[in-house]
Amino acid sequence: MPQASEPYRFSRYIITAMLCAALALVATYAGLRNWLAQPLPIEQPVVVAFDSGSSIHALSKQLQQKGLLDHPRLFRLWTRSQDIDTRLKAGEYELQPGDTLASLLDKMLRGEVKQYSITLVEGWNFKQMMQAINAHPQIRHTLEGLSGQAIMKQLGLSSDEQPLHPEGQFLPDTYYINRNTADRELLLRAHQALQQSLQQHWQNRQPDLPLKTPYEALILASIVEKETAVAEERPLIAGVFINRLRKRMRLQTDPTVIYGMGDSYRGDIRFRDLRKDTPYNTYTRSGLPPTPIAMPGREAIAAATQPAETDYLYFVASSDKSGRHIFSTTLAQHEKMVDIHQRGK
Repeated sequence: MPQASEPYRFSRYIITAMLCAALALVATYAGLRNWLAQPLPIEQPVVVAFDSGSSIHALSKQLQQKGLLDHPRLFRLWTRSQDIDTRLKAGEYELQPGDTLASLLDKMLRGEVKQYSITLVEGWNFKQMMQAINAHPQIRHTLEGLSGQAIMKQLGLSSDEQPLHPEGQFLPDTYYINRNTADRELLLRAHQALQQSLQQHWQNRQPDLPLKTPYEALILASIVEKETAVAEERPLIAGVFINRLRKRMRLQTDPTVIYGMGDSYRGDIRFRDLRKDTPYNTYTRSGLPPTPIAMPGREAIAAATQPAETDYLYFVASSDKSGRHIFSTTLAQHEKMVDIHQRGK
């Protein structure tokens, strides 16, 4: 039998070596994928931070320091071979028990950053809202120390020619933010949400309301928000105020007086406070106050534009501490209810 020529044997060696190398690469690739798919040794959530401009080397070092990575070189080799290292998005990423290095990389490629929440509460005034925003550790504070009018100008919502009071211009809700979100970004989101809700309810308002503009509806909604502790009473409270506006009766609502008192309010309204005139004293002035007095929620805005149809003109807080009110159609009835529920007669 003729022996294979030297070039032929050499070719077989090359092919065999190439096959072995290919098999070795496949095995290595499979081994790396299997390693990346192993659950990480964590029993509670762990946050991994990847700042803008950071490198895969810094990430591997951080993972190693947190006890999540035993072979940082292999990790870097894998990410570079897959062209992953240059496509990771900056931010904070939360790992849960059961997560893997592969799932972490998937999150970082998609930019699924950790979300934080901040709740702006119905009935807060602008000052209270800013205090909560300035106290949030994950928000970047660029407006701290500025007055309300200055903040509105910074947001591009107000100017010397067209001033806009900041009160009531932001929708109370729970907002989800990334770490280092700027306060101005959050405020603009809340303002846009407020405008969308207000315009939607204004377009669907009851006909013939004694309200000329969406802003007047917003003012009334803020009063309704401050007067009600029970959600289902909002349309009824709004109906009372609408009736009083139609009859040109003064609203005579304590929350507007309190707002006009500003920092001098100490938790109690005295008779002389009701008699002291301010732009917000609805005992001394007719009609709506000049601006909202708080942040009204969606339900309060809905109530102001779709009030209950009622003959009531008065209400007083119930003495049962439930937050509910007793409604009356005449002053005589109202005075009797005041005697029972407020004066203890």
